[in-house]
Amino acid sequence: MKLPRLPFHILRFFPLLVLFVVLTVIFPRSAKFSYDYRKGSPWDHETLIAQFDFPLLKTDEQLREERSENKSIRIPYYRYSQGVVDQAKRSAEELDLGQSASLRPFIVSALGTIYSNGVVSDDGIKLDNKVNDPANEVVFIHKDKRVSKKPVSDIYKESDARGKLLALVSAKAPKVNVDSVLRRSGVYDLVLPNLTYDRQTTDLVNSERSAGISPTQGFVSAGQLIASEGEIVTAEIAQMLDSYKVEYENSIGSGGPRILFWLGNALIAFILTLLFFLAVYFSNKQIFQERNRFFYLVFIFLLSTASTLLVEKYAPRFLYMVPFTLTALYLEAFFRNRVIITICLVSLLPLLIFTGNGAVLFVMFIVGSMVAIFSFKFFNRGWMQFISAGLVFLCLTLTYFGFRFIDMVHDNPYQAVAFLFVGSMLSVAGYPLIFLFERMFNLVSNSRLRELCDTNNPLLRELEHLAPGTFQHSLQVMNMSDVVARSIDANVLLVRAGALYHDIGKMKKPQCFIENESVAVGSEHFHKGLSPRESAVMIIRHVADGLELAAKHNLPDIVKDFILTHHGTSCTSYFYNQYLNAGGDPAEGGDFFYKGRKPSTREQIILMVCDSVEAASRTLKDNSPETFSDFVEEIVSLKMNAGQFECADISIRDLNTVKETLKSYLSQLYHERVVYPK
Repeated sequence: MKLPRLPFHILRFFPLLVLFVVLTVIFPRSAKFSYDYRKGSPWDHETLIAQFDFPLLKTDEQLREERSENKSIRIPYYRYSQGVVDQAKRSAEELDLGQSASLRPFIVSALGTIYSNGVVSDDGIKLDNKVNDPANEVVFIHKDKRVSKKPVSDIYKESDARGKLLALVSAKAPKVNVDSVLRRSGVYDLVLPNLTYDRQTTDLVNSERSAGISPTQGFVSAGQLIASEGEIVTAEIAQMLDSYKVEYENSIGSGGPRILFWLGNALIAFILTLLFFLAVYFSNKQIFQERNRFFYLVFIFLLSTASTLLVEKYAPRFLYMVPFTLTALYLEAFFRNRVIITICLVSLLPLLIFTGNGAVLFVMFIVGSMVAIFSFKFFNRGWMQFISAGLVFLCLTLTYFGFRFIDMVHDNPYQAVAFLFVGSMLSVAGYPLIFLFERMFNLVSNSRLRELCDTNNPLLRELEHLAPGTFQHSLQVMNMSDVVARSIDANVLLVRAGALYHDIGKMKKPQCFIENESVAVGSEHFHKGLSPRESAVMIIRHVADGLELAAKHNLPDIVKDFILTHHGTSCTSYFYNQYLNAGGDPAEGGDFFYKGRKPSTREQIILMVCDSVEAASRTLKDNSPETFSDFVEEIVSLKMNAGQFECADISIRDLNTVKETLKSYLSQLYHERVVYPK
């Protein structure tokens, strides 16, 4: 059984329901520390008592000092070579000591004692530290898969080791000239370094030591006073408050979703969804009828919100780098300014609500978005987008320092400015995604419309070549429609594109239309010998031919709509009147009426009226304002009486503005001229 399909006026609220559910789920379910404080200022809140135990975090300055101190103390890492020791003992056992053979066990024992401490070359231990206290000078020694720490003073250089060997053996045989025996037998040559410096392990071990610095320095117990009302926030109190804030936001609500947090998220999500709905409704409620554009707005709103929440959760210091101005540019591609500004404001509200420095970030990126919208109108092609990004960066930086001068931000200014610069450049890098969104949502961007309005593109060049009269007519209609569209704040780029392509079907048989007769072969009128019905069918055919050419050249659907609606369902009155005057039956006059669709948007109405006005104005003999006024009123009345405006979303006020603008335009276009002398 097939389920009934819901009408769109009900379905249009489905994206809002999805938006509400998604916002409820992705909003953070952890507490936010709501106290505002500043070091050196009074604590303006009630006395704060610790509700739980929490670690006291070291300040950034303390951590930097400890890291700097650790870097200045570099403990070298040596590997103990047992092979050197064994070889020395074997060689001592095999030496020919002559009459002093009784010294052999003393020599072997002394070598073992010396090597157990370790021997290095006469270059000494590679100490890289800046600590002058010898008591703090130690080395790591890797021996038998274990690492031990040994004072530098216990380790022998080669020359010192030989002296120690002589002293140990001499103590056992005081009556023998031990030095002579050791030199003669080559015992001194057996003393070699058995400790080898390991630079790679030294670097690794010391870097791990620097990274392993503890971020805390003690604990604050539950019930301990943190700050009293009216008390000045000193550095120590600020440190406790910072630590309490971190623990509070990490622990409260982290044990799993709690009903109050879910309820709070649902309420905030409902409010934001309502604001989003009202923003669309009051800026352009027609968008609700255009599902692709409506879905796109919901997508951009979710994209901005998700970016805010993800960066705030995992890397809040990178919020300056997020290109929030892209929201404005992604909207600018498909919408008018009044829609862009209202949706931008609502899209940045999560930044205000959920981030630590929300007010500053909100104002900064609102300023950046407004500047981006304005500058992109002038710098929107190729490398010029970097000029727009530079202007955005400049305004963001000025706004940031404005807040910094009044002590509302306390982060590293160099880092913040660097992040703002990267974010501004990312707005250029991220803008090409607009072409992906254009395909995803089957929309036509302003950039695409600008390309279509370029009269050098192949289709318009072909129209100019095959039907030059129609091409000139299209240019005139485009200019006229441009002026009218601006007068009622319609989409100027869309109207211009529609005007240029609305008659491309005339290329199939250009001589069929009177404006192209001058280029037709021969001097006979094309319609001579044809019946009124045959002529009407051939004239009407240019709409179907235009749609065929538009499909062949991949013109957007929104432009095809202008081809389909520029005559609506009106009739070819010239040939229809001939048919009736010849005794034709009106009941069989269906072939004289266009099979198009009545206009449904203000832009399509503008094109229909301007197309008729431009074509018919060529027959005017009088250039007086009264003539133009009556002429425009008659054209519009004929269209209205024929029911062509029944489906269009245009107000009487806008329609009156359209008529007055056309009257003024015709007066300027066809004004009287002086007669030049021969």
